[in-house]
Amino acid sequence: MNVLLAITAGVLFGGGLFMMLRRSLVRVLIGLLMISNAVNLIIFTAGRLVPARPPLISPGNNALTPPYADPVPQALILTAIVISFGVAAFAIVLMQQTYRALGNADMNDMRSTDTPVEDEEEATP
Repeated sequence: MNVLLAITAGVLFGGGLFMMLRRSLVRVLIGLLMISNAVNLIIFTAGRLVPARPPLISPGNNALTPPYADPVPQALILTAIVISFGVAAFAIVLMQQTYRALGNADMNDMRSTDTPVEDEEEATP
C-alpha cells in the first residue's frame, strides 16, 4: 500500500511540476493544486497507515496500545486542505483580475506590471 501511495505522490508531483512550467495561468494553478495534494498524500503516508485502530485509550488502561492511527498527520492534512483552498480562491480571483486588466492569460505576454497607456495620453506632453 505504501508503494502505491508513493507512486501516486510522485505522479502528482511530476504532473504538478509539468503544469506549473506551462504559460497559462490556469495550468499554473492546476499544477499548484496537484503539488499541494501530493504533499498531503506524503504527510498521510508518513503518519503510517493503520486501518481500524483509532487512537482511543480503552477502559482500564493508562496508555494507548500500539499500533494505532496517529492523529497529528491527519490534523496537519486538514489544516493544509483549508490553507490550499484559501490559496486557490485567492489565485482564482487574482487570475480573473489579471485577465480583465490585460485581456490575456498568457504569462509570456505579461512582461510589465504597468497598466497599458491609452494612445491619447501618450500624445499629450
